[in-house]
Amino acid sequence: MSITAEAIWAAAPSTTRGAPTPLSSDARGKWLAYAANKSIFVRSIDNPSVSKQYTGHTATTTVARFSPSGFYVASGDVTGSVRVWDAAGAEQTKGEYHVIAGRINDIAWDGDSQRIIAVGDGKQRYGHCFTADSGNSVGEISGHSGPINCVSIRPCRPLRAATGSDDTSLCFFHGAPFKFNTNMRDCHDKYVYGAAFSPDGALLVSVGSDRRIWLYNGVSGEVVKSIGEGEHTSSIFGVAWSPDGKMIVTCSGDQTVRVWEVDSGQCVRVWRMGEGVPNQQVGVTWPAGRKDGLIISLDLEGNLNYLLLDQGSGPVRIVRGHQKAITAAAYVEETNVLCTGSSDGKMRVWDANGVASAPTGEVHANYISGMTVSGGQIFSVGWDDTLRNLGQEMKLLSKTTSQPRGVAIIGGKCIVATGTGLLSFPDGKDIDLPTPLSIAATTDLVAVGSEDKTTYILSSAFSDAGKLEVGYQPTALSFSPDGGRLAIGLSNGKIFVYARISGHGDYGWKLETNRWSAHTARVTSLDWSPDGNWAVSGGLDTNVFVWSVADPGLRIKALNAHKEGVGAVAWGGDRVMSCGTDGAVRIWSVKH
Repeated sequence: MSITAEAIWAAAPSTTRGAPTPLSSDARGKWLAYAANKSIFVRSIDNPSVSKQYTGHTATTTVARFSPSGFYVASGDVTGSVRVWDAAGAEQTKGEYHVIAGRINDIAWDGDSQRIIAVGDGKQRYGHCFTADSGNSVGEISGHSGPINCVSIRPCRPLRAATGSDDTSLCFFHGAPFKFNTNMRDCHDKYVYGAAFSPDGALLVSVGSDRRIWLYNGVSGEVVKSIGEGEHTSSIFGVAWSPDGKMIVTCSGDQTVRVWEVDSGQCVRVWRMGEGVPNQQVGVTWPAGRKDGLIISLDLEGNLNYLLLDQGSGPVRIVRGHQKAITAAAYVEETNVLCTGSSDGKMRVWDANGVASAPTGEVHANYISGMTVSGGQIFSVGWDDTLRNLGQEMKLLSKTTSQPRGVAIIGGKCIVATGTGLLSFPDGKDIDLPTPLSIAATTDLVAVGSEDKTTYILSSAFSDAGKLEVGYQPTALSFSPDGGRLAIGLSNGKIFVYARISGHGDYGWKLETNRWSAHTARVTSLDWSPDGNWAVSGGLDTNVFVWSVADPGLRIKALNAHKEGVGAVAWGGDRVMSCGTDGAVRIWSVKH
């Protein structure tokens, strides 16, 4: 009996309105790296459902950059820590360096993959130069009076570096060791958000919130020219060079991505991604080593837009995911899809290959607290006090009288557990119960876990069918497929399994086992295997366990499955799916 990791369906990049989000691609154009919550994801460009997750940071991550060799990634977080780690396995940390006393905004490698400059919003300094293998200082970043937003190092000798800041200036450095050379204050008149040297080092480009694009000599730092004035109508958040160095691509808060010819200064391609705030483009990369002209841009909602230079109509692919913690999930057996909901109200539908789509219609406005399946349709509740149905598109079914905690289906009715009791839809019936926390249903029974440490059992007509005193708050409930067993996950991490007793009326229950007790924190989710012989659980302790009914002492474990905790689990076929606070979905193969 074993559980093995089969796939990681990555979280979407974390974004902030009005700020750039760095994207990094490796030298071969095969992998994309970005920051999401407290993790870094290294994701296949051609097959985005293939990814690796680095969880070495203890704080919210902000940036990740591949080394030119492609063997290492340097990543930073909000505490000023920079970690250098192996890109192949995303597990082995080569070095950890505390660079500044504040947020890291950007990182750059030199062409030899030996030196790193990390910049951000520190207290004593805004940036630092150091060696990747030992952390020894190789220069000083000075000349700015405000937080530094971007940095780039010339990929060939003589070494040069450039940094752009909130103080509207672009500083130029000679190295190594890196020393301040000159300050270009007369170009940008607002925040500088992006800077990049061309692949051959001949030119340097900078962009910012003044919507202007400046080009400089890559060796001397002298201004060459300004292009594209008046084209972008909002802040330019990112810039990247084409692999041949003849064009640049920019992304902007005006919802457009534009490609510019460097020699002529003309805009040769424009993609408009939409009209709303979520369509603002906050990051862009032009992967080297490819022949298809692929450009990847990032919008504020976390979607990765794949753009081809010879196709100007729109993205050829949109890669979606969750930016926030996943709080609910349900597996639809009829269509073999997994539906997930997150704390920001976003819902994603994942097919068997790990491709996510976003439902249209009347979606949730914030935290999705519960989800269930009936007849191939998804029913969900959220802290916007609504019950919604996902068929062809999202529909609002009902408003709730108080904050929903969960949802279940019985006899064609939706039963919503709220802070004051149960609400039945569509008949609108209210059932008073002491502060429900969790809910589950089978064909003829509803189980409700309450704050008073009791699980209440109700019939399909909502009459009292007994109660189970469990000693701790029941935070997760699940009936086996045949309704013969009820698993109760508790706030202390234990799981009790009750079995229906034949010969004691319709609703007799006995404790079958209390030995499912490996979790060390609250159990957040439970689900049964299709044959009812196994169950899977997830908890705030970050672990996923698979339990045996026949041998209660037998369990298989996936420790540290999700950084910061597991939000939901589901069982589909011979695979277990877990969703976490890290915004990722993990697929596990279970062999009995």
